[in-house]
Amino acid sequence: MKASLPTARRTPTRRVLGRLLLMATCLVPAGALVVGGMANRAEARAAASTEDEAVTARAKALLAQMTPEEKAGQLVQYFYLGEASATSSEAMTSAISVEDAVARGEVGSLLLMTDPVEINRLQKIAVEKTRLGIPLLFGFDVIHGFRTIMPVPLAMAASWDPSVAEKGQAVAAAEARAAGVNWTFAPMVDIARDARWGRIVEGAGEDPVLGAAMAAAQVRGFQGEKIGTPGRILAGPKHFAGYGASLGGRDYDEVDLSDSELRNVYFPPFKAAIDAGAGNIMAAYMQLNGVPATTSSWLLNEVLRKEWGFDGFVVSDANNVSSLVRQGAAANPEEAAVRAIRSGLDLSMEMPAKNSPMLSLAQSLKDGTLDAKTLDTAVLRLLEAKVRLGLFEQPYADPAKAKSVAAKAEHRDIARMAAERAAVLLENSKGVLPLDTSKTQSIALIGPFANAPHDQLGPWVFPGPKPVGVSVLEGLKAKLGDTVKVTYAPGVPIPKRINRSFFDDINPPVDLPEFAEADEAKTAAEFDRAVAAAKDADVAVLVLGEAQNMAGEAASRASFELPGHQQRLLEEVIATGKPVVVVLMNARPINLQGAKPDALLEAWYPGSEGGPAIANLLTGDAVPGGKLPISWIRDGSQAPFSYDRMISHAPWGADTRYWDQASNAPLYEFGYGLSYTTFEYGNLTVAKDTVAKGEPVEVSFDLTNTGSRAADEVAQLYIHQRSGTSSRPERQLKKFRRIALQPGETQRVTFTLTADDLRYWSSVTKDWIQDASIFDVWAGGSSKADLAGEFTVTP
Repeated sequence: MKASLPTARRTPTRRVLGRLLLMATCLVPAGALVVGGMANRAEARAAASTEDEAVTARAKALLAQMTPEEKAGQLVQYFYLGEASATSSEAMTSAISVEDAVARGEVGSLLLMTDPVEINRLQKIAVEKTRLGIPLLFGFDVIHGFRTIMPVPLAMAASWDPSVAEKGQAVAAAEARAAGVNWTFAPMVDIARDARWGRIVEGAGEDPVLGAAMAAAQVRGFQGEKIGTPGRILAGPKHFAGYGASLGGRDYDEVDLSDSELRNVYFPPFKAAIDAGAGNIMAAYMQLNGVPATTSSWLLNEVLRKEWGFDGFVVSDANNVSSLVRQGAAANPEEAAVRAIRSGLDLSMEMPAKNSPMLSLAQSLKDGTLDAKTLDTAVLRLLEAKVRLGLFEQPYADPAKAKSVAAKAEHRDIARMAAERAAVLLENSKGVLPLDTSKTQSIALIGPFANAPHDQLGPWVFPGPKPVGVSVLEGLKAKLGDTVKVTYAPGVPIPKRINRSFFDDINPPVDLPEFAEADEAKTAAEFDRAVAAAKDADVAVLVLGEAQNMAGEAASRASFELPGHQQRLLEEVIATGKPVVVVLMNARPINLQGAKPDALLEAWYPGSEGGPAIANLLTGDAVPGGKLPISWIRDGSQAPFSYDRMISHAPWGADTRYWDQASNAPLYEFGYGLSYTTFEYGNLTVAKDTVAKGEPVEVSFDLTNTGSRAADEVAQLYIHQRSGTSSRPERQLKKFRRIALQPGETQRVTFTLTADDLRYWSSVTKDWIQDASIFDVWAGGSSKADLAGEFTVTP
């Protein structure tokens, strides 16, 4: 039964009449107008405007019939783990009945549900048992996959190929929407320059240009051409804004950022996501310059809505309206709700331990502490989103379709492709990779993550959708068959976290080791067996890294050493003298403490098809072409770090600022990555030596594959402005392109630098400016690119 216009009494006849009246009032149902195939952009804009007007009219017709209590209910989102809320986390113990709250019209959205049967059951209560019949929004953390898991977002950024992210999130959207989930709390577009921070894994790294490209691509993947595209879901970029700069890399800590950093570094990915059409924004948890982001009218009203024109709705992060009391921003929950909604927040995400603070808004309206327009504006945004998603026409999921969509073979193909393109080759000093299977008769596959199909999926993967992964052991055996002997030995147990978090409760690790650290005799025997296997093999492949729950929310790390006893295992295997390949599964730089394997392949958390992808990479059927989206610092003591720092006043020792370190430079720079072939950059030309402000300038260069294998190279263009109103970073990425080249092939690459590429936000003028100045420009395969040119911008 479809949702209907609100009626005075819940009878079938009145529901039918109400629906007809609503359709007549609005004239055009949501999604009826399709802009594709229009003769020109003007017609497309006109059609989109007409559809927007129809959506708003339909939502306003519904709003006009709502009571204050019903309006407040639409601004409530509850976690739902079943009425029993069975979990060891006290925060998730339900003191209220979510089902009863839905029936009373006190809930507008639920999250953390993935079973289409359960989703339909709750949806039916909202549609058929409330006076208004307004369907629920079902949200879920579809971060990098639903059932088919893609590489983590940091890995997708390492592909330097936005189409990888777009295709991956389109798969995630299709699987989620089929199950009844219609909104994701993703992409996470926070810039992260402190690799200690656990949530660096969810973003695109340290650079705003790469981050903006990945943000826009993910929004397109999730939403499609527009909100309401069949088989797609609403995107919710997060966390607005600055969350990635948490002090000390400690999750949930406060943030202290200058306006310059916010505008030039942290805002661009959010702006790109909004320009791509994102229908939701999630406010950040933390205080930004002393003000909780949830109550920052400057962030939510001035910047987000007035400056950028965002017209979707804003949701809080978990319990963030309630926590305003804890943060000292409100005296009680009622005041917190009023302050949040006045500041531009629309929907409060709450655990159902008690009633949501937003329900008190009805009384605040009556008391005069909240005006009707503010309440109506927030509710209207939620109603418009539900209309655009087509929930009034199709509120229910089809369980059979959910199974068939999740089983599509092409989804696994995309996951494998993404994992291959995300891998970054960091070392290959002796040309060990790719493995020559015609000469290699035996491989020792060693390490706790060599056969850990769930851990390789990475964080933000929940049991509900039943995700599965193919391990490296499975992938390598399937690849090699009987031609090469593969001996597997874990060597050491999967390391465990020192402390647990809420996320360990709702998403417990499932890859249990064959032995435990407490069993010292068994541990020693397994360690010796792994070293012996390396001695007996032609080559040793070690799969090392961080367990799944060592990255993500509430999973920061103070240091970057290999957890557990993995370092000792690595050193003992290297000591055998056999060729050693290390494959890393992790979410941040790893400090190998001077150990030097012959080859080092960064696979990140590669997802469902990680095993087959890594097998293809090791054997050369896929060629590594990824580049680092972060600076690979030597240890956590160097954090925070980014390549685009300001030039110091000191002309000496710029990279030797710690007396107890030889260098402050990263081990591998931002944008770095090797291949199984070699590339050469040359013949850089700038189309004009001098350009006026606002005028574009073309930079061209030759890129040649000088090796013997077909492969991809990520061509990168960096600039430096020598002088201006404000100091500018010593080097900034402005353009990039992943290019496939055959052996010996040369391609002439041209990048156009626009006025937007050359402008910046200055704290002097409190605005965006473009200075007249000399600009240096470099092209190459990393942030250390040395093929140089220059041009001058005149007044």
